[in-house]
Amino acid sequence: MPNQTLARRYATAVFQLAQEAGKTTAVQGDLHAFVDVLGADAGVRKFFRSPVVDRKEKETIVAHAFSQLDPIALHTILLLIRKRRENMAEEIVEQYDVLERDARGARPLRVTSARPLSTAELDAIVARLAAAYRTTFDVTQSVDPSLIGGVRITMGDKRADGTIAGRLDEIARLLSTN
Repeated sequence: MPNQTLARRYATAVFQLAQEAGKTTAVQGDLHAFVDVLGADAGVRKFFRSPVVDRKEKETIVAHAFSQLDPIALHTILLLIRKRRENMAEEIVEQYDVLERDARGARPLRVTSARPLSTAELDAIVARLAAAYRTTFDVTQSVDPSLIGGVRITMGDKRADGTIAGRLDEIARLLSTN
């Protein structure tokens, strides 16, 4: 929890700078690009997080390697190096995403189905939910064949399970209590 609180502070500061500059989307994309590089290459991740590597050397290498990033994103990464907070990069990006989504007034929505939904099917589900809740959504779609059929919708702490696997689980629970 303390790391999340600290990450939220960093993310808030970065978000405010990006907002003032009118670059919230560009900074968000660059921060994600940096975190994606860390996730994709174990050597880069190890170098970036290593407490043994000289800070000045690390700053120089990162500044050169990521010179194409927006200056706000790049300076955020360099600040993490200077403050020895390299291990918080992913959490800061997650907190930035939350702030950006809140600023747009959107909510996260996860749609999980047994098979890939067509664009029309997904749009119909999202449109009905948007009308019912009077909000916009950031939609994440996933496929889980173990659901057998139907759709499971997760919105924050609310979940609507219209899957066959969910119904079978419900029947099993009812039978086990009787």
